[in-house]
Amino acid sequence: MIVAASRPIRDGVTASRLQLPAGPWSTVHEALCAHFPGIGADTWRARFERGLVLDAQGHALDAAAAYRLGDEIQYFREVTDEAVIPFAETVVHADAHLVVACKPHFLPVAPTGAYVRETLLARLVRRFDNPSLVPLHRIDRDTAGLVLFSAHPETRARYQSLFRERRIRKHYLAFAPPLPDLAFPHVHRSRLERGEPFFRMREVPGEPNSETVIDVDTRGVDAWRYRLEPVTGRKHQLRVHMAALGAPILHDRCYPRLQERQPDDPLWPLQLFAHALAFDDPLTGEPRRFVRPDADSR
Repeated sequence: MIVAASRPIRDGVTASRLQLPAGPWSTVHEALCAHFPGIGADTWRARFERGLVLDAQGHALDAAAAYRLGDEIQYFREVTDEAVIPFAETVVHADAHLVVACKPHFLPVAPTGAYVRETLLARLVRRFDNPSLVPLHRIDRDTAGLVLFSAHPETRARYQSLFRERRIRKHYLAFAPPLPDLAFPHVHRSRLERGEPFFRMREVPGEPNSETVIDVDTRGVDAWRYRLEPVTGRKHQLRVHMAALGAPILHDRCYPRLQERQPDDPLWPLQLFAHALAFDDPLTGEPRRFVRPDADSR
């Protein structure tokens, strides 16, 4: 979830927002307990006591604060025993409008699920002391490589349009089994829809809604290094397309088969890297290209 830059921020994490729904409650505390049944009443009470539940103006609320239908509440998410990701990001570029960072494997771009503080966004907000940072796109937690961030609200829409209008070229590198019988460059198009479980994608019959251009960069004995250019930006698109061709990306835990859940293994990261971003700057018109600094590593 990309959150608004105007919300309160603590330790690099921006507050979430909730408009109180209709209900029979007398206090905000009761409303939050009912709306989030997976979080106990004592946990919510402790958050109130530590100033982690706020009103729309950012003022801390007491657990006895009166419930009013439609009031906006802001709160800071917490994850008990959140795992520390022991790998560092690299800042490739930073100016008044853009930050480009190279994300390590296993680090999420933004808060999701079991990760709140251990995200690329939270780390960069702390590093630059800039709560206005917003990711302009996402890459999977298992994928390493470049992510582009807007650093200034007034120019954000100009950079967001690059992705919406497909005026930015994204290049990936991937290690996968050889495909000696396929002619390159190869264009793979298919229709992708949600699969089972919910976080996986699958190819289905129908009008294609995804497209990837695939070429070979280096031909090894057991694995080739491929250059991948996603024309569209569907979830897990590159991973699904390579698996569909019979060359799943090395160490992929989801495709072609979902593996049993295991702790992250730094010796076996997914061999997929967001390698380069290229576009004409919407503010100056100048061509810009950013490349992953550790591009020769595997």
